Amino acid sequence: MNPYVLTALLSSLGLGTTLTFASSHWLLAWMGLEINTLAIIPLMAQHHHPRAVEATTKYFLTQAAAAAMILFASTTNAWLTGGWDMNDMSSPIASAMVIAALALKIGLAPMHFWMPEVLQGLDLLTGLILSTWQKLAPLALIVQTAQAIDPLLLTTLGLMSTLVGGWGGLNQTQLRKILAYSSIAHMGWMIIILQYAPQLTLLALLMYIFMTSSAFLTLKASSSTKIGTLATIWSKSPILTTAAALVLLSLGGLPPLTGFMPKWLILQELAKQGLPLLATVMALAALLSLYFYLRLCYAMTLTISPHTNTFITPWRVQTTQFSFPLALSTVVALGLLPMAPAIVMLS
Repeated sequence: MNPYVLTALLSSLGLGTTLTFASSHWLLAWMGLEINTLAIIPLMAQHHHPRAVEATTKYFLTQAAAAAMILFASTTNAWLTGGWDMNDMSSPIASAMVIAALALKIGLAPMHFWMPEVLQGLDLLTGLILSTWQKLAPLALIVQTAQAIDPLLLTTLGLMSTLVGGWGGLNQTQLRKILAYSSIAHMGWMIIILQYAPQLTLLALLMYIFMTSSAFLTLKASSSTKIGTLATIWSKSPILTTAAALVLLSLGGLPPLTGFMPKWLILQELAKQGLPLLATVMALAALLSLYFYLRLCYAMTLTISPHTNTFITPWRVQTTQFSFPLALSTVVALGLLPMAPAIVMLS
């Protein structure tokens, strides 16, 4: 893609998200979401491949439907209350429509069906943008309107997403689909704690972005898109393979890695709020996700492809990918747990 066009599209992505972050008016927030969607469409379709075009079409249709629903809900709310202010969501119908539309935008269950299919059709870097940056603006709107939304509805969405994200990834062989279900499960963790401790939602989002970035960049560096190809990457770069396995375990929430921190704090907060049963179900749902991360680790570190040499191959072509983002995200994804007391004090 032309670098000038790429710069314009990435700037528009940043502008759309910033516009939504800064707005307290529904029309301005809707405009930011639309700019965001329209900026990522050419990035998704840049590889002229039928799967990429199909994924782009599916993404456009779902995002357009969600945007139309947000516009309809905000218009209904303005009609009933006389204002477009985001903090004045007194109509239960409008607030229910808004959370349904925003759930569709970020891929919360049961509005998650587009997410694995779309991610499967994209290249890894565009998939990374879709899994991280594109979640920010809708999540900001959910955080702003959370007080007006029925707590039972938020809990149901969060619990369903965690269960579906764990259950759906079990029988997948495509790595991008596995990461899509991982994203759905993590979104569930963020939504379920939102009404009790919004700062934990932001903490979980930050940790999720670092861990997912590390996972996607590792797969990009090793050119892996299926579980079968993971068995061959240890001969290319054993250190990267070791780090990748640890990042996957961090995504699953194993101590002493960074991914354990948000899950631990969320379960602790749920128990404090008098919801031990919900905390137990969430912990069990995390085990489902952990199983398919362990599958990937097993394929990566404990299996040998029949066509692999038993020594490090010196003749591999060096990758042209920048290694700093991968190194930074990997360090954060692995070693932040000792900072947990300081983070709890700050939040």
